[in-house]
Amino acid sequence: MANSLTSGQLLTSLLVHVTTAAAIRAEGDDATIECEACRAVLTLPGAERAQVCPYCASPNVVASHGGGSQPVFCIPHAEGATLATRSLAAWQKGLGFFRHPGVRKAKLEQFRGVYLPAVLYGAVARTSYSASIGEEYWVTKTRTVIVNGKSQTRTERVKEHEWVPLSGQFDSYATDIIVSASAGLPNEELEAIEPFDLRGLRRYAPGLVAGWAVEAPTRATHACISLAHGEFTNSIGGRLSGFMPGDTHQNLQHTSTVEQESAEPLLVPLWVLALKYDEKKPALRVLVNGQTGKTWAKVPWSWPRIVITVGLALALIAAVVLFVKYGQGG
Repeated sequence: MANSLTSGQLLTSLLVHVTTAAAIRAEGDDATIECEACRAVLTLPGAERAQVCPYCASPNVVASHGGGSQPVFCIPHAEGATLATRSLAAWQKGLGFFRHPGVRKAKLEQFRGVYLPAVLYGAVARTSYSASIGEEYWVTKTRTVIVNGKSQTRTERVKEHEWVPLSGQFDSYATDIIVSASAGLPNEELEAIEPFDLRGLRRYAPGLVAGWAVEAPTRATHACISLAHGEFTNSIGGRLSGFMPGDTHQNLQHTSTVEQESAEPLLVPLWVLALKYDEKKPALRVLVNGQTGKTWAKVPWSWPRIVITVGLALALIAAVVLFVKYGQGG
């Protein structure tokens, strides 16, 4: 028959329909939620639905329409959940005695892999500087001292400096500054698990984040640029100090103009755990770098343990002093 299909054509047609249907189903099943506590906006994969926020464990999550700019770049997750499991266990084991015991004993479960919105910042800083450059040299000096009522002449080597003024221009380049574009995750927390290896940077494609929760940007681009600008300008002094010649320098002064600023939307990989360690306190947010496994959380101190330890130390010191003062005389 003229209208009949060969078995190969039929299989190809079936695969096309199945693939198309799966894509439509995945797109339609994605759910976007917004946390009313920390304001995070996340798109969850497939038919998954969240009852609590993965960042703060708040149950106040509502449906959202999402939004925000489309990412340009993405740093993919390096591994699956094994990276988070291994890193969290090592982090918890390494907590000191004076940290809250509830954190050290809490169960490490229900952590989630997410892609955090961020901005990759680039810029050039033109800096004018002036400083005094010091070259070290040694001299031999002779001096007279009194020892047991008698004068003695001593010879010693003394380090001195020759100072030379220096001024000029210095260019700094920012190519690897990443700042959080999430209003719910302060940039200081993202900095705590940096750096990210930008050799793993990829041009964004939906397939790179398929199956992962993706947070939408909730911090304005101009606010992200302001954060990155401040981080860049604060680093110029250290860069310039390392650039100075000579053995040492002093009176370094500089002024800079930042040019050619750029800010590209980026997704970075994180594992997030909202750790419940005390029923009377909010969950502790634990972050794991999804590329390197570096783990951080603002773990509270155990003040009872600190007070008891300090008290015991003071008591021991007092006991030693009393023994020295009265024990020998007895």
